[in-house]
Amino acid sequence: MSPDPPGAVRERDTATLPKAHLHLHFTGSMRVSTVREMSQAHGLRLPSALGDDWPVTFETRDERGWFRFQSLYDAARHCVRGESDMRRIVREAALDDGAEGSRWLELQVDPTSYAPFVGGITPTLEIVLDEAASVSREPGAAQVGVIVAASRMRHELEARTLARLAARYAGEGPGAVVGFGLSNDERRGETEAFAPAFAIARRAGLALVPHAGELLGPDAIERTLTSLSPDRLGHGVRSIEDPRTLDRVVEDGVALEVCPGSNISLGVYDGIDDVPLRQLVDAGATVALGADDPLIFGSRLQEQYEVARVLEFTDAELADLARASLRASRAPTEVRETAYADIDAWLAQ
Repeated sequence: MSPDPPGAVRERDTATLPKAHLHLHFTGSMRVSTVREMSQAHGLRLPSALGDDWPVTFETRDERGWFRFQSLYDAARHCVRGESDMRRIVREAALDDGAEGSRWLELQVDPTSYAPFVGGITPTLEIVLDEAASVSREPGAAQVGVIVAASRMRHELEARTLARLAARYAGEGPGAVVGFGLSNDERRGETEAFAPAFAIARRAGLALVPHAGELLGPDAIERTLTSLSPDRLGHGVRSIEDPRTLDRVVEDGVALEVCPGSNISLGVYDGIDDVPLRQLVDAGATVALGADDPLIFGSRLQEQYEVARVLEFTDAELADLARASLRASRAPTEVRETAYADIDAWLAQ
């Protein structure tokens, strides 16, 4: 516990607070300088939103806003043209996260997006896993596990193919597949149709981590809980809109990967004060803060902890959020236990 007297205000450096990062997309993890360099190297032109107008905000309450966001993301992904680009993304993500106190990173990738440049989805995943294992041995880097993610925008049979691929490389520790997800616009596709893919991942012992409760509300979360039985929800913040749904999230022990910066940038909430982080924590939900897509939104993991501080979370409560992120992760036991001890040391400063 903190030695600070009652009423004292301390603001320890959140970059040195040990934590896990559970919601970070592969392309979206890039430094903006990296995507600019890749575009130049491949003779590609980037939108102004990744140039002088970066970062931008979006209005996703109608589909035009989401289309703008997705178009920008696709433009960045189009710059990733081969193995060296992919390895660079993994390495920089691990080093950047490590610099912000992350001891464990679960990096989410859809192998189909990069397969044409390296000969298929299997080589794509193997490249990502190999670099994850390699960079995890570097001093100062976060250790990296990988989440294979299917897209709601594609057929559910493709999701089953990806689940089988993920299962083949399932394991523990850096350089292994540790989870299976479902991403993209949750207004697309029928959640129930992806249940067979998640059953494959479940049998392989993978963490089940679909997106839900970002663009859609409690009904979508209920469908996801019922049909996919997830361990975590990507976002899930809109469970706050229905006490019954939130109670179910808490009772089922489903962790929420809350990404305040992206929620604000996408117009899910108007500003920091509207993000229901305090309400979710007070209701007993397990919350792991995430950055989602720093390339697009311009904020990394440490800044999400600073948002919590703006919402009047004390240092002791920030430490609790960090512990929750580790508990909800698939980090190896040794990584978690070391991080817990270092969190205590952070508070004792």
